Amino acid sequence: QVQLVESGGGLVQPGGSLRLSCAASGSIFTTNGMGWYRQAPGKQRELVAMFSSVGGYTNYVDSVKGRFTISRDNAKNTVYLQMNSLKPEDTAVYYCSYIDSRRRYWGQGTQVTVSS
Repeated sequence: QVQLVESGGGLVQPGGSLRLSCAASGSIFTTNGMGWYRQAPGKQRELVAMFSSVGGYTNYVDSVKGRFTISRDNAKNTVYLQMNSLKPEDTAVYYCSYIDSRRRYWGQGTQVTVSS
């Protein structure tokens, strides 16, 4: 089993910044396969950014490229999402995710609201 705990969400004005953190524990030995998804009201959950399971390459949804950066601390099994130049359309619940050879795990989610 793997447990994922997110932190760092909140309310921010348009143009502002937030940093999300996701700490993993349990049967996890790599941050490859960890990433961030988000779900806005009435919309499907979408991938925001992640480290690929093979090779650990970074992938971003087009709408956040140049504004969001995913990073990690392998010693702590923690990934981060630095979000800059936030827009109202970034408002969503952000979920940390980890996928291994058997299943995908989800965190509890953290709310990000971008509003003036």
